[in-house]
Amino acid sequence: MIAHIQGKLVEKTPTEVVIDCGGVGYHINISLHTYSLLPQTEQLKLFTYLQIKEDAHTLFGFVEKSEREIFKMLLSVSGIGASIARTMLSSLDPKQIIQAIAVGDVVTIQSIKGIGAKTAQRAILDLKDKVLKLYDLDEVSILQNNTNKDEALSALEVLGFNKKLAEKAVDKIVAQDANATVESIIKQALKNL
Repeated sequence: MIAHIQGKLVEKTPTEVVIDCGGVGYHINISLHTYSLLPQTEQLKLFTYLQIKEDAHTLFGFVEKSEREIFKMLLSVSGIGASIARTMLSSLDPKQIIQAIAVGDVVTIQSIKGIGAKTAQRAILDLKDKVLKLYDLDEVSILQNNTNKDEALSALEVLGFNKKLAEKAVDKIVAQDANATVESIIKQALKNL
């Protein structure tokens, strides 16, 4: 509905800005990532997303168009609302979020306040294909091995195994086969636990 707002920056805090556009002050919620990218000039253009609910119309603003697209993708996940999506973009760089989703890094996504194990897994499940189609991820393979280990550990914890014992078992397996898949790490760990 409102694609962008351009005008004079009147107020700014790490979580919100007010932009005067033709005599009307627009209150816009922002992430810490956008806050860090705000120019020092008075004139400002933010790409926006308007969320309409029964009790409120809320504007979210982004310096980068790509951050807005990530925000919209996150909103499509059940259990992630606008405030959690904004928290995600404030806690991690958008590239880190894309990377974590692409490689299935549950631990990184779960480290964000307000995101539990199930929501992190759902986000990865729902968005992984979209992310891999939309973004060029040359670095994915570099992080794959660490992520396989982390994902296997997370799965073993969800299954109720002691974290320290699971870590020892998984470390031993990864030391023997650095390219082991998540499934093979979990299967071998289950035999040893």
